[in-house]
Amino acid sequence: MNVQLLFFGITADLINTSSVTIELENSLLVKDFKELLLAKFPQLKNMQSYAIAINEVYATNQDIVKENDVVAIIPPVSGG
Repeated sequence: MNVQLLFFGITADLINTSSVTIELENSLLVKDFKELLLAKFPQLKNMQSYAIAINEVYATNQDIVKENDVVAIIPPVSGG
């Protein structure tokens, strides 16, 4: 099953792209998906924290990433 990843801010800089499609064997809880992200993109280990959104809605660790979802990786932001 395919999932589209969108990277924003510093995460896009670390990964060197703003979008990529990855293939998953099955649906995953967000907490498990985060572990998979670190395995596929070890550059994210440099991030202290980041939010996950699924189909434009912020997700919790108990939400499920499913086929054809669009998952955004959102770093902390600050303004001035």
